[in-house]
This record gives sequence, structure tokens and C-alpha cells, in this order.
Amino acid sequence: MKTYTYTEAAPSLNRLLKRDEGENTEIRETVLAIIDGVKARGDAALFDYTEKFDGCRLDSLAVTPEEIEEAFTAVGPEMIAIMEEAAQNIRSFHEKQLETTWTYSPGPGITLGQHITALERVGLYVPGGKAAYPSTVLMDSIPAIVAGVDSLVMVTPPGADGKINPNILAAAKIAGVTEILKVGGAQAIAALAFGTESVKPVNKIVGPGNIFVATAKKEVFGVVDIDMIAGPSEVLILADGNANPVFAAADLLSQAEHDEMAMPILVTTSRAFGEAVEAEITRQIDADLSRKDIARKSVRDYGFIFVCENLDQAFELSNAIAPEHMEILLPDAMDYLDRVRNAGAIFLGSYTPEPLGDYFAGPNHTLPTSGTAKFSSPLGVYDFTKRSSILSYSEAALKKDYQKIAAFARSEGLDAHAKSVERRFE
Repeated sequence: MKTYTYTEAAPSLNRLLKRDEGENTEIRETVLAIIDGVKARGDAALFDYTEKFDGCRLDSLAVTPEEIEEAFTAVGPEMIAIMEEAAQNIRSFHEKQLETTWTYSPGPGITLGQHITALERVGLYVPGGKAAYPSTVLMDSIPAIVAGVDSLVMVTPPGADGKINPNILAAAKIAGVTEILKVGGAQAIAALAFGTESVKPVNKIVGPGNIFVATAKKEVFGVVDIDMIAGPSEVLILADGNANPVFAAADLLSQAEHDEMAMPILVTTSRAFGEAVEAEITRQIDADLSRKDIARKSVRDYGFIFVCENLDQAFELSNAIAPEHMEILLPDAMDYLDRVRNAGAIFLGSYTPEPLGDYFAGPNHTLPTSGTAKFSSPLGVYDFTKRSSILSYSEAALKKDYQKIAAFARSEGLDAHAKSVERRFE
């Protein structure tokens, strides 16, 4: 890990944290060609791309109820029970986010307000293969169902045998997703956005994917809405010298094992603690990590220790970084919550490790990355609803104000706007 003092890091933070994600002009051209292919050829293109990229020739895109039941049985009762409990935790949390239509009357004959409606149709992208995450199924589908979305379609790439990872199908059944298609990559995003013979187009696409999926989401944005463009994962741990270095190292590695470009960051007021954490990271990688090569590269290339003189500097640096996940390993950690301005999810105290949020507690694990927590939020029920303004004036209420409205309109040179209200009282 690379170590910097606050004085060294603060002026050049953006440069230090910049990931070299490479030139993606060729990727974009490939994605645009795939999108055009799906728009022109529909299902035929989906079958051909699935054979080309996933190594299997399908007879049908749809996952059958029999396949879902087979997967449910294969996963086994113990894991099913864990996923069901996690799903209930996620559901309970997101039910707190529900908004309802509201109105008020600022004067006689006037009603104003906001009408809340759910999106009609949403597409859920779920990675497949080695990156099969049933937790993503739960996190992305349950808020949509709680919001009242009329229909959900889940897309996920099949394996070479033409089957879907059973954990993904079991999670879908637990969440309540019944429409599942065997298609992934940029071609799946194109099908969701533009539709094919078998795929009814959606209003919004959510869910993570590789660089081809992320690029496709960028390209179809505007035709449909998207949740976010997720970058590599990151965790920031803020601690003083009293925290447990074993805990801190384990939590940093929980993100480092995701991806060679994942970013584990320690912000501390104690250089000695930073050194202890770094030594413990090396020990834990060598001792018992199955993805040690990935974790080691992440720590080496994108791991940072920032040593600050005090907690004021530590929180200032953390807010400037705006991490996806932030752990506060301080005594009475809740007392510091108001000092956090920018973070996707905030984990308070030594017994609130980041994986608790990934899988089980209930808050959503689809979070803003790469500093976007400065202006965006975790996925939630509010991402699956939209708001319409409500206006109602009686004749008397409009008569009281129509001349002001007409004057305002004429100040902008919009005579027809002015006449629209004036004609009602001629």
C-alpha cells in the first residue's frame, strides 16, 4: 500500500486516486455494433451473440418454471433460509423509503401537490458466470417490487451448458421475479432498451456488469433511464490508533478481492496503526485467501494509507474521497455521523463490517462509486418511482392572480402564454 501524510495527499488527491481504466474506443465501437445488430435483427441477433460470447446455442431465451424449481432444490434448504432472511431484511428497510402522493392548499380554491407513481416496467441485469451474485438479485429487485413496479424482467448470461447459476434463480424466486431471460452482455442491454420479438422494452435498466454492459448502459441512456455506471469497488476505513488492525485489514481485503482495480483505503491518525494494518494485510493474504492474486494486486496498485494529524483532517479527506463504503472504527462511532458528508454507505463501529451491508442487514449494496457519492445515492425505492406535479385552481383563485401571470409571460416575450390566462376573463 502507498502511504501519504495529509499534507502530501490533500493537494493531489484526484491524481492519486485516478484509476487507469484504459482507452475504451474499441469497446464502444463493439458495443454500438451489437446494439445496432439487436435493433435490426431482434431475437436472431440475441441467439447469435449468445452463441458467440457465451458458447451456447439456445432454443429459447426464457427460463422455464421447471428450471427455477430445479435450481431452488439444488441450492438446498440452508442457503435458501439465509437468502429468505436477507430478503426480508432488505424488504423491511426499503419499505421505509416509500413515498405517497401529497397535496396542500396554500389558499382558497387552490390545491397543489405531488403525485407518486411507480415505473411500469424495469429490466434487472445480473452478471453470470464466475461473477454470479444472488445478493444483487435481491438488492435490485426487492426495492422495485416494494415501489410497485408493474413488471420486472431479469436478464443474465447463461453458461456454456445453457443454464443459469442456480443461486441466481433461487434468489429471483425468493424476491418474486418470474420473468427471466438467458441473455447477457451489451446485447441484453440493447434488448431491454429497444425490445425484440421476445423482449418487451423497459423504462429503466438497473444492475452491474462488465465494461461492455456499462458502456451499453451509457449508450441507451435517454431511451431508457439507468441506475448508475458502477466503477470498481472501494472501501475507506477511518480509524485512530485504538482500532483493531486485524479487523481493519480483513475489511480492506473484503473489497480488494472483488477486482484488481478495487481500492482499499485507510485514513488514520496513527502511523503506527497504519503500519500494523499493512503488515496484517500481507499476513492475511498469504494465510487463507482464495483470491489472493486479485487482492494482492488491488492492494499493491490501488491501496492507500493516509496519515492525518487529527480527526478533522481525517474526515475532511474522507469527504473529499467520497467512498462507496465507509467504515468508522472509532469509539462511539455514531457520534461522528454528522461529520460524514459524502459516502455511499456508512458502517459505524468495529462490529459493523462492510460485508454485513453486502448481504444481510437490509440497506442496498448498489452504491455510488468513484467519488459519485458527492452527488448520488444508493439504489432505493425512489429509483423506481417518478413524481408528477399536481395543480388545481378554481375560477376565483385564478382571477386573483391571472394579471400577474400574464405580465410575467410578456416579460419573457411569450404573448400566447399571457393570452391563455387572459382569455378566461375577457
